[in-house]
Amino acid sequence: MPELESLSMPLEEAMRTQRAIRRLKSDPVDDALLRRLIELALKAPTGSNAQNWEFIVVKDRAVKAALGRQNRRAFRPYARLGRLVARNEPKTLRMLDAVQWQADHFEDIPVIVVACLKGLRLGFPPMLPSAYYGSIYPSVQNLLLAARAAGLGAALITLPLWSSFVARRILGCPWSVQPCAVIPLGWPIGRYGPTTRRAVADVVSVDRYGNRAWRER
Repeated sequence: MPELESLSMPLEEAMRTQRAIRRLKSDPVDDALLRRLIELALKAPTGSNAQNWEFIVVKDRAVKAALGRQNRRAFRPYARLGRLVARNEPKTLRMLDAVQWQADHFEDIPVIVVACLKGLRLGFPPMLPSAYYGSIYPSVQNLLLAARAAGLGAALITLPLWSSFVARRILGCPWSVQPCAVIPLGWPIGRYGPTTRRAVADVVSVDRYGNRAWRER
C-alpha cells in the first residue's frame, strides 16, 4: 500500500509540520493503515509498563452521531465565549471556525479513534491524575505523528468526553475503562504546512522559573 510506505517520512519533518487538522474528507481509511497507526501508538512508553490502554475504532455512523451530539453540546458555550474574547483576533477566530466545521460534520468523519485506559482514576494526591493520563498521551502523540507521516489529518479533542457517564454508555465501556481522548482521522481537506510556535528561549527557564538565560543578550 502506498500509504504504508509513506510512513518513512523523517521524524523531524513530521514534528515540524504536524498540526491539528479538523476539516476531513468523508473518504474511507483502510483498516490495514489504521492497524499500522495503532501498532505504532502501542510502541509508546506507559507507566510501570502496564500497557493498560484500549483503543476503540469507531466507524458506525450511529455511534459517531452520538459522540457528535456530545461534542456539539460541550462546544456551544466554549464557542460563544471564545468568539467574544477573540473577536479582534483573526487567527483564533479561524481556529474556532475549523472546530465548528468539525463539530458540524462529525458524523461524516470516516474514523474516530477513542483512546482509553483500564483502571480507576484517583484524584488524590494531586499528581495521581497526571501520572494516570501519562500512560495514554504518549501513545496518542505516536498516533498523531504516524497519521501525519501517512498524510492523514488528525486532531486530539476531548469535548465528546466531557460527560464521562454518557461517553461510556455510547461506547459500551465498563466502569473500569476510562475514555481519555478522541482522535478524528481522515484524509485532509487542504494541506499540511509548517507551524508557528513561540521561540525556545521564551519558554525555557534555567535552574529556576523565570530565569530566561537562553535569550540572546
